[in-house]
Amino acid sequence: MTHMTLEFKESLEERCHQILRNMEASLTARDRVGIQDFVLLDAYTSECAFLDNLRKRFHENIIYTYIGTLLVSVNPYKVLDIYSKKQMDTYMGVNFFELPPHIYALADNVFRTMQSEFNNHFILISGESGAGKTEASKKILQYYAVSCPSTKLLNNVRDRLLLSNPVLEAFGNAKTLKNDNSSRFGKYMDIQFDHQGGAVGGHILSYLLEKSRVVHQNHGERNFHIFYQLVEGGEEELLRWLGLERNCKNYRYLVQGDCAKVSSINDKSDWRTVQKALSVIDFSGNDTENLFGIIASVLHLGNIQFKADSRGYATLNNNKEMHWVSKLLGIPNQVLQQGLTHRKIEAKTEEVFSPFSVDHAVYARDALAKAIYGRTFNWLVNKINESLANKDSSRKTVIGLLDIYGFEVFSINSFEQFCINYCNEKLQQLFIQLTLKSEQEEYEMEGIEWEPVPYFNNKIICDLVEEKFRGIISLLDEECLRPGEASDLTFLEKMEEKIGGHPHFVTHKLADKSTRKTLERGDFRLLHYAGEVTYCVVGFLDKNNDLLYRNGKEVMRQSKNSIIQHCFPASEPDSKKRPETVVTQFKNSLVGLTEILMSKEPWYVRCIKPNEAKQPGQFDDVLVRHQIKYLGLMEHLRVRRAGFAYRRKYYIFLQRYKPLCPETWPNWKGTAAEGVKCLIKHLGYRPDEYKMGRTKIFIRHPRTLFATEDAFQVCKHKLATTIQAKYKGYRVKGDYLKQKEAATKIENCWRGLMARKECERRAWAVKVIKKFIKGFMTRNQPACVDNSEYLAYVRQSYLTRLRDNLPKTVLEKDSWLTPPPLIQEASQILKKVYIRHMVHKYVRGITSQRKAQLLLKEQTSSMFKGKKESYPSSVCRPFVDTRIALGDINIKILQMIQHEHIKYSVPVVKYDRNGFRPRLRQLIFTQEAAYLVEEAKIKQRIDYTSLKGVSVSNLSDSFLILHVTCEDIRQKGDLVLQCDYLFEALTKLSIIADKQNCIQVVQGSVRFDIQPGREGFVDFKSGQESMVYRAKNGHLMVVSLELI
Repeated sequence: MTHMTLEFKESLEERCHQILRNMEASLTARDRVGIQDFVLLDAYTSECAFLDNLRKRFHENIIYTYIGTLLVSVNPYKVLDIYSKKQMDTYMGVNFFELPPHIYALADNVFRTMQSEFNNHFILISGESGAGKTEASKKILQYYAVSCPSTKLLNNVRDRLLLSNPVLEAFGNAKTLKNDNSSRFGKYMDIQFDHQGGAVGGHILSYLLEKSRVVHQNHGERNFHIFYQLVEGGEEELLRWLGLERNCKNYRYLVQGDCAKVSSINDKSDWRTVQKALSVIDFSGNDTENLFGIIASVLHLGNIQFKADSRGYATLNNNKEMHWVSKLLGIPNQVLQQGLTHRKIEAKTEEVFSPFSVDHAVYARDALAKAIYGRTFNWLVNKINESLANKDSSRKTVIGLLDIYGFEVFSINSFEQFCINYCNEKLQQLFIQLTLKSEQEEYEMEGIEWEPVPYFNNKIICDLVEEKFRGIISLLDEECLRPGEASDLTFLEKMEEKIGGHPHFVTHKLADKSTRKTLERGDFRLLHYAGEVTYCVVGFLDKNNDLLYRNGKEVMRQSKNSIIQHCFPASEPDSKKRPETVVTQFKNSLVGLTEILMSKEPWYVRCIKPNEAKQPGQFDDVLVRHQIKYLGLMEHLRVRRAGFAYRRKYYIFLQRYKPLCPETWPNWKGTAAEGVKCLIKHLGYRPDEYKMGRTKIFIRHPRTLFATEDAFQVCKHKLATTIQAKYKGYRVKGDYLKQKEAATKIENCWRGLMARKECERRAWAVKVIKKFIKGFMTRNQPACVDNSEYLAYVRQSYLTRLRDNLPKTVLEKDSWLTPPPLIQEASQILKKVYIRHMVHKYVRGITSQRKAQLLLKEQTSSMFKGKKESYPSSVCRPFVDTRIALGDINIKILQMIQHEHIKYSVPVVKYDRNGFRPRLRQLIFTQEAAYLVEEAKIKQRIDYTSLKGVSVSNLSDSFLILHVTCEDIRQKGDLVLQCDYLFEALTKLSIIADKQNCIQVVQGSVRFDIQPGREGFVDFKSGQESMVYRAKNGHLMVVSLELI
């Protein structure tokens, strides 16, 4: 036993040392371009060294770097080939520092820690707008989708988790000046895992959707993506149903930013993705239809305009848009109109409707649009949560993903930026508490000495914003709720009065002379942890109130749209008490979010954007240095280098790693701290690698821990193998004899059964073969017992083959299968019946229009088939009612001949009788005569009674000569015309004028009368090229292309 223990100890130590050597070698090899973990940076206190390392890695397309277990990610602004399935497999189940830094490594480490310790975790993804937070969140979700166990149920949950992203992005993201896909709401997603690591459910919390974007966008920005996706990508039938046009410029809510088209966004492709996602997330057809109806109704609502009547009251100016809003929301038009132009005021027992001015009506319209969209977005999140809900009530572990808007600084910063930056202050405060402050406090509490790290505590800024009675939020709410003429400027004055002396607050009035030049009179400036931000107070009160008039809610409650009914329920109380303001709601939701995060183990991804231009390969030192500072990366690095990378409670550490020491395995009798001492002594930890606290063990280097973890994995497999071997031996030994005895009995019975069946099968086969041979030999004799079965087989075989080879059309009737002599007569009868069936089927399928077409074609065939060369090529060209629309005929001509009823018209080329010059004309057939028309002038009228005949050649040309009776020298003679629709025109003429027998197909030449006493000739011949010219003999020569 002692020998085995020593051998085990030596092999374990050798294994640990080998892992450490390999890890050190791989670190050296991987760090040829920068250092992959800032903890290993020699000048770890130097900000320049930190920046140089980040820049060096960025220029080599290495965007990830560690600070211990914190991941720093630099947005490359281009596609990198580092997110494939192969990459995921590479990082799956591998210790954190064994491979180059990657988002997959962090995701895998969180997942494995959750599984091993069975506790909850969250990943906080932070950084400025455009730094890549949303993409990082997507990559983590994709990794869990691939790495988690797979079953049909789990795959369904996985697909819904993944596809919830494009839906929420479509409805909650928009293009801003800094980011083409900026999240305009905060999102916290919990992913729930079962004890086997399978994703079994999820839950999403949303924070402060920027509803004002629905009705207003700054220049260079867009509304939410879904509006553009619907207009650009929606099917034509859907757009008609919604009353929309495929042009974003037609909608007021989509053109204020003047950038409806963005090169980096493919709205049509994103539309298809959203449609697919909605179907996977279990949205019914009715839900989807109602949802898109609401989106379209918001666009129509934005196009509703008001004008003032004689008393200055607002009246509606666009009934068309009102019709569509009414239809899509299922609200009576009159009710909707009153809700947009009147306000209901309750006075004791009476209700009075007070008309709006135009400005109030516009405000009410925009407030309604924001309320509809905001509540629909909340419904959408709840609907997704229902789809992701885990039905199993057993305990689950959770990994949370917090993807929330980054710090924003625009040229004009309003109420939305104030809330967003306040949120970032709170998250920074949380980071300080969980990482820096808690780190120091934990070391002190555990009695471990270390060098304290100074850090900037932003509590002073958070208090400035949220302190009761004195904070900006309290002052803003107080100004919104107080009676009297409250305005944005009175709010600014109140801030100057209450917090004017605060070092992080300044206004135009309070600033010194040099600072005052950079501030407008309606601005105030806050010194955030991330830097100075100047806010314009214009709109603060309106956006904070975000009031929807009570009768606006009552109007929406009359909607037939099921989503709107859910968003504006009849059970919602109409309290006369003012609702909480937007900023107070947001503050309370942040408090709730903080409580959620404080109950979980934190992990961090810090996203950095390298330049403001969103260009690949550009690294702006000033911008990146600023982000390094406000993200607290240097403080975090100093903490990691000053302290220990890993710490765990004694009982957790001992419970996990006790199999590595024979003295602690399987049960340790003493205290957990004594057990850990015994364990690390056995593992050979050096004194500088660890410290023992009051309740925890602290390990300085991650490599030490990973060597221990790797040794545990090896040991675990050995223990599992031993237990499996013993158990299997016990089970197999007891079952073996029983199985052997049972197998022998089964074999005997089975062999006997199979032998009897084989004998019966062969006897039956002999009888069948005999009958078949006899039948074949007597097949030509009359039916008898010997050949009856064979002849029946022949009949059946022929009919089966005939069934599979029946002619498909009447034209294939000669392809009838040749029958055997036995059933020739029956085959002929079947053939006749089947051909009649096909003919009957074809005739029944002919429409009245097709029948009329065929009758015309029959008339044409009787006149030209076998007579004119170009006839065969015309058969496939369908005839039409006319070749010239009434709108293309001059109005004067129509007035002159409309009483005769135009039957057919066609463009022709008329050749002059003298000189044969070609002229473009219109040939019109009426009920009584044919007209040759030039624009507004009738050049010649030919009564059908005076039409002697029509001559055409037998070649492939398109000429026709109309012969008319010419008794007076003043009358015009015969017409020489060229018509591209020759057969169609002549067939129409023959039917309209009843001149079927007057059309002659001639060879060689055609004589025609120029006028009484003068004649001309048209000569026809074939050639290699079609030409029309006047020959030397004065004849018109028509050379037609020779048909092969």
